[in-house]
Amino acid sequence: MGAPSRQPFDSAGDRLPRLAPARVTSPTASPAPVALRPGDLTLTASAVPQLPTSNVAPVTTPPPSAPRPGKGSAFTGIALTVTACAFFCLLDTGSKYVGAVLPLLMALWLRYALQSIFTLGWGLAQSGVDIFRTTHPRFQVMRAALFCSSNACAMMSLRYLPLAEFTAVVAMTPLAMTLVAALWLRQPVSPLRWVLVAMGFIGTVVIIRPGGANFSGGALVWPLLQLAANTAYQIVSSQMAGKERPLTTQIYTSLLALVLTTASLPWFWQMPDTAALWLGALAMGVGSTIGHLMLLKAYEHAKPATISPFLYSQIPFAVFSGWLLYGHIPDHWAVLGMVAIAVGGALSAWLSVRESR
Repeated sequence: MGAPSRQPFDSAGDRLPRLAPARVTSPTASPAPVALRPGDLTLTASAVPQLPTSNVAPVTTPPPSAPRPGKGSAFTGIALTVTACAFFCLLDTGSKYVGAVLPLLMALWLRYALQSIFTLGWGLAQSGVDIFRTTHPRFQVMRAALFCSSNACAMMSLRYLPLAEFTAVVAMTPLAMTLVAALWLRQPVSPLRWVLVAMGFIGTVVIIRPGGANFSGGALVWPLLQLAANTAYQIVSSQMAGKERPLTTQIYTSLLALVLTTASLPWFWQMPDTAALWLGALAMGVGSTIGHLMLLKAYEHAKPATISPFLYSQIPFAVFSGWLLYGHIPDHWAVLGMVAIAVGGALSAWLSVRESR
């Protein structure tokens, strides 16, 4: 998992524009250098509100900016997005297995160690040591801390929820941004958007089903905590958009998350002792790294408005993976909840495009 991320959801990382506070819309409103996936924890990143930057020290030589998104083949962008969602599903599948066997912080450390190796190798090959140039170290640290929190809640959620149901709940993140816009930033929200938020909330309740025969407190608490942490993670991610190269942000997030979890190793050290655990750890590292990088490339080929609806392709991937590895098939109520969340998110993306014209 992950890294959720939603994240669609990232696990992830990873699945956001300007210096001034921006209007919150669904993920389709502006380019996203990182991907919020449902779960990475990995969630693809959405268009989210900007944070104030008055406390950020100015620099005289900013790093090179990222290429403008949407310049390329839309079909290529869609293909990359769907492939990224498949890798995010691989991340969640590995996280579910490893997180159930190893201590939570040990499982997170393994993921970040492998993700740091892969991402750092890619970054150095692309730009050399210049890839480490950053103008916003404070926000890099804050983003990494929220990334860890979101991933930890995701792994705990996967102990209580099957893959498909978990992925659908993480997919609520774009709709949660509407609540941030209305309640925190006091921005106007149209009645239709409130209907879509209510649709996503109802879908989440139908999936979790408080009071049901298989319901437990953890099945409610951890997914909701993950949704809150992932939403905050996306808000902070917006601060780096257009001011940091996406790969630079990816590297700092991975390395700082590794440092944060390394501090706990003396109390939780337990290396994988079976081939299956190592395979699960490798799935986490590879799924997170490749998923986020592919999503970054997707935004170079197609606009967020084109890509965002295809982020929900992670849900059928999760259904298939849960059936193949764990023999779990969602019941009709869970499927209904997934459809409600996916439809609500897709309509929110369409509404953002219409409002931006």
